[in-house]
Amino acid sequence: MSSPHAFPEIDDHGLLRFLTCGSVDDGKSTLIGRLLHDTRAILADTLETLAATSRRRGLDGVDLSLLTDGLAAEREQGITIDVAYRYFTTGTRKYIIADAPGHEQYTRNMVTAASNADLAIILIDARRGVQTQTRRHAYLAHLLGIPNLVVAVNKMDLVDHDAEVFARIRRDFLDFAAWLGIEGACFVPISALHGDNVVERGPHLDWYRGPTLVELLERAPSAQGTRPDVFRFPVQYVCRPRESADPALHDYRGYMGRVESGAIAVGDPVMALPSGRTSRVRDIQIGGVGQPEAGPEQSVTLLLEDALDISRGDLLVRPDRAPAPRRELEAHLCWLAERPLSASRHYLLRHTTREVRARVAAIEHRIDLNALTHQPATELGMNDIARLRLRLAQPIHPDPYASNRATGAFVLIDESTNDTVGAGMIL
Repeated sequence: MSSPHAFPEIDDHGLLRFLTCGSVDDGKSTLIGRLLHDTRAILADTLETLAATSRRRGLDGVDLSLLTDGLAAEREQGITIDVAYRYFTTGTRKYIIADAPGHEQYTRNMVTAASNADLAIILIDARRGVQTQTRRHAYLAHLLGIPNLVVAVNKMDLVDHDAEVFARIRRDFLDFAAWLGIEGACFVPISALHGDNVVERGPHLDWYRGPTLVELLERAPSAQGTRPDVFRFPVQYVCRPRESADPALHDYRGYMGRVESGAIAVGDPVMALPSGRTSRVRDIQIGGVGQPEAGPEQSVTLLLEDALDISRGDLLVRPDRAPAPRRELEAHLCWLAERPLSASRHYLLRHTTREVRARVAAIEHRIDLNALTHQPATELGMNDIARLRLRLAQPIHPDPYASNRATGAFVLIDESTNDTVGAGMIL
């Protein structure tokens, strides 16, 4: 973590999903607005509307935060409540941005936004330095397995662009990161309001020799570069055309789903879990057209040489790299519901496309994200994060979340309301 400036050079500049987070009023929405504005991703009529709204509020310039603070409650309060997603592209790659709420009571929204992020930008107000919520969001980003971290020290214009302020905040964050075990973070001083070091350098931070924020994003490894190579294919649907004039379709049995990790090619051996039966891939189809192979995040239909008894919720893997069945799970859980988690109730656990009944065997501890300590707990309230043990009515075949985010995650569902009440990461 000693390097303050850049990620290693990469060959793959594919899609990058990133999250912005930090304390309230650190400037997350303004930063996203600046990124969209300076990369010319805002339509002219949208920009005119923003300018008119800003004038009505008595502002001299355009309030770029209005691009993401879309809810009426957010506009009234001047804060971000929901997760706002925006899209833009540069000449090098495409981006999906998630703007996470800064308030503590919206921790569950931040967890939702972080679940698919490849990089997190943690904003720090240069006037206030590292805050409790800064540590909270850094901890959550680390817990949720976001592989890349950029610490952007914002509002440098309000501290006279002082290099020592930036250096002090960097030292403070590094001390905390070392305690937590975060490695490989990059640091950049910026002014989202004026655009310094966001897309262009600007004249005020000439003492900083590292890359701009966008240059860091351009160099960051994409999801394809960090995804595990182990093949995992949860079956979503079994396609059996029953009425067709084509005799070739009478015996058609296609297993439809998304390749969550790894790759598969025609002729490769596969094993179906939980049955353990094996076969080989006869064909791979996308939209009815045969393909020689399929890779991560591709939605495909697999046809096998043998007619195995496979249904929704089964998992296709390589026989030599199959995950072990588990009926007890150790996991970190973020509780999302207003009604507290109860150890006496049963919940529906959804892991990939498989659903099984589950109950809480024990809550080992609740994580106090303010003090960063472990506290005993008998129940969990909304936004609480805890380590617990779950017992399942039937086995599932997960990977540890640290090695495979797609097959190491699950959600808990209230059987009576069908609401999603918890999001978990398997240890």
